[in-house]
Amino acid sequence: MQDKNPLTGCLPAFGRHRGYPPRYGWLRKVHLALVQDPQALQRPDATVALGVGKSMVPSMGFWTQAFGLASREGRALLPTARAHWLLDDETGADPYLEFDSSLWLLHWWLVSATPCHAPSWRYLFGYAPLSRNSRTELQKNVVAIANAAGWKTPAQSVLAADIACLVSMYAPSDHTPANIEDELSNPFRTLHLLDPEPPAGRTSDRSHLVAVRRTAGRSCPELVQAYATLDFVTHSVGSTPGSVSLSRLASDPLGPGRLLLTGAAELRRALHKVAARHPDLAVIQAADGEEVLAFTSRPDQIAEQLLNAAYPFRGDSRALD
Repeated sequence: MQDKNPLTGCLPAFGRHRGYPPRYGWLRKVHLALVQDPQALQRPDATVALGVGKSMVPSMGFWTQAFGLASREGRALLPTARAHWLLDDETGADPYLEFDSSLWLLHWWLVSATPCHAPSWRYLFGYAPLSRNSRTELQKNVVAIANAAGWKTPAQSVLAADIACLVSMYAPSDHTPANIEDELSNPFRTLHLLDPEPPAGRTSDRSHLVAVRRTAGRSCPELVQAYATLDFVTHSVGSTPGSVSLSRLASDPLGPGRLLLTGAAELRRALHKVAARHPDLAVIQAADGEEVLAFTSRPDQIAEQLLNAAYPFRGDSRALD
């Protein structure tokens, strides 16, 4: 039963991205810099080393942590095992983030994280009751749940910039010459999770309303959906063999159905296909007639196998042979 405030598990802060969504090349640049020097982002020459403006350096540090690719220890940012697995130049699964699988994976890590560094993202994808909201409505809703959680009320300007960054990260823009460079610099727009829509009677304004594309997850690779499922199970149910209902996976605010925008039918299809090829997974019918995903070994271990199988040139894919 979900009785938690939607922001439970999130850090009580907004706008720490400084208004910049993650851009192409940022995560790899930061990772390589931190491998050499965990305090690289604190150095006076950080802008030169990273090739960005001064205000972008803290944004790059924020996103690296938000995706779980680095953890802070004092002034140092230490690359995580996840970061090495994905971004290492020689052994990383996808250092240049060339595959949509990696963008879906990073999206999942961002919105499902504990702690979650992006509370507005968590609310919109996991908890917002409507698929279409104005930015003003989103701001009001986030303020209300922040207050209910006992957080300091965020300034309107900060929250407006937070939501603007969210939209800029995911919603494709018009393919006009003025927007082409901006479009190319934002990799997550290729997932098309959001559609900015004009309010009634104002067709020239594409920023007033924001629509979540609840069918966007149809393009999410099956192995990533299955990985996210087992990752969710590990953190919500436990790390021992057992089972979980497909209805919960589809409807839980922090489950793969909502956060990956797959929907019940698509998630069911993906889990059936992956389970048919994995010896420790099965989709079965429970006594009450409901379908459940059963796992006969640790879900976190299965999740790791599935993730490696999604990048067979990098990891051990024998689990799905």
